[in-house]
Amino acid sequence: MGKMPDWLLQNLGVCGRDLLHRWMGTLDYRIAYYDPDVDPALPDCRRRRLYIFWHEYITFYLYQRHHCRLAMMLSKHRDADVLEKIARLTGFGAVRGSTRRGGAEAILGMIKQQERDWHLTITPDGPRGPRRKMAPGSVYIASQLQIPIIAVGIGYDRPWRLSTWDRFAIPRPGSRARTIPSSEIFVPPNLSRAGIDYYTRKVESLLNRLTADAEEWAEKGYSVEGECSMQPGPKNGILYFARQRAAELSPSPGAENLEEFQSQHQ
Repeated sequence: MGKMPDWLLQNLGVCGRDLLHRWMGTLDYRIAYYDPDVDPALPDCRRRRLYIFWHEYITFYLYQRHHCRLAMMLSKHRDADVLEKIARLTGFGAVRGSTRRGGAEAILGMIKQQERDWHLTITPDGPRGPRRKMAPGSVYIASQLQIPIIAVGIGYDRPWRLSTWDRFAIPRPGSRARTIPSSEIFVPPNLSRAGIDYYTRKVESLLNRLTADAEEWAEKGYSVEGECSMQPGPKNGILYFARQRAAELSPSPGAENLEEFQSQHQ
């Protein structure tokens, strides 16, 4: 199958963007922070960061953090052409490629986006899985660029699931959507292959914990101390955020040193 005509790609992108905003706009969004300064929607979020979340929840970030100086890595497969168009129409940058398969081109693209003073975002189990298994590219990029990772746990209340490799989540209209971003996670510069594998497993474990908590929070609908509502797009006004979470949520936040984090919570 050849390349999709530009006019068709544009129209599909516009339709996809409009559907995304109408569907996702019906949800009830809440967020619990460890550190609100890591939110790319806020004017105080000046340091460049690398945001990661599982592929099945990509619609959440496309809707909630549009026009927030975020560049997203997307697959080079033709089936991601429409997704790239939707991302660009919602104010995201896009870099095509994969960090799994010798993604030197993709990594260079991410470096160029970082030089533009944009944040970076990757779904570290994409584009083909395995589901919720993190590829090493995110840690490699963070190590080379010396930018902190933010692991973003996301959950919907009993979403519909597609029979895809990632069990892609489609939220029910009007349902709850919850998210728990970690604090900054720093990895050492110029890691060896063994070091990259080590930190990849550590960050993967943290992301899975945050995701499980966000999913439980969304499904059960209990209150979390200091939680606040979440609105899409960049914010310029004075906002008040929680720096604590209720005792119901058990996993630990990101830490400046992941070895310290793991030793405290094994």
